[in-house]
Amino acid sequence: MIETADAEPEYDDTAIRFLEALWGEGYLSPGGPEEVDRVVEGLSLKGKTILDIGCGAGGITLHLVATHGAARATGFDVEKPVIETARRGAIRQGLDDRVDFVQAPPGPLPFTDASFDVVFSKDALLHVPGKDALFAEIFRVLKPGGVFAASNWMISHDGEPSPRMKAYIAAEGLSFAMASPARYAEAMRRAGFTEITIRDRNPWYREVAREELSRLKGPLYAQAAAAVGAAYVDKNIKTWEAMQKVLDSGEHRPTHLRGWKPVG
Repeated sequence: MIETADAEPEYDDTAIRFLEALWGEGYLSPGGPEEVDRVVEGLSLKGKTILDIGCGAGGITLHLVATHGAARATGFDVEKPVIETARRGAIRQGLDDRVDFVQAPPGPLPFTDASFDVVFSKDALLHVPGKDALFAEIFRVLKPGGVFAASNWMISHDGEPSPRMKAYIAAEGLSFAMASPARYAEAMRRAGFTEITIRDRNPWYREVAREELSRLKGPLYAQAAAAVGAAYVDKNIKTWEAMQKVLDSGEHRPTHLRGWKPVG
């Protein structure tokens, strides 16, 4: 959920190729399938219907079906290039009969009330400014007794970002609308979610990002440069260096969220 459908996409084919080189085919956020498994740890998804908000290139949506046994998964994103990539991936994996991908502009989710057993999201909700409206929509499309499980990039506080955080966001050049874990939990409570849990992933990603930067500067550089050009890789190395500073300071806080829609 990033830009309007007719705007210039933030995740174009070049960005997709670069991030897949770093994180794996179909993945536009860190940790691959292992981190997805941690987000849904302890949940039974077998036979369930799932909505993946901000599905990107579709790797996660396909993983939730192929590995976790979801009956059907719907990937939703506002950008055309990622949805087209996701649809091709579903056909390649022979999962297009159990997965569909929907593109629509930001705003109310284009799904009817109580449509899904599970709503999932991985590092996409930071692009959505209105957290209360967002969680009201997530709550609406969940079936009673359904669960929301997500990972998201957050900021440790809701005050003015530090100069280092401002520098990092500027380096990303993306439409970040970061908020604190407390602000997300508040929006979930206002929407009606119960049994809300928050799990800090900063210690994990702080070290993973350090490894990613090392790979970008070393063994991955030539492969990534061949895919997207050396200038693009060099720009992202600077972005990772800026990100590492706010991960190390603790201001950048990747976090897992979970909450339930009451049955009654």
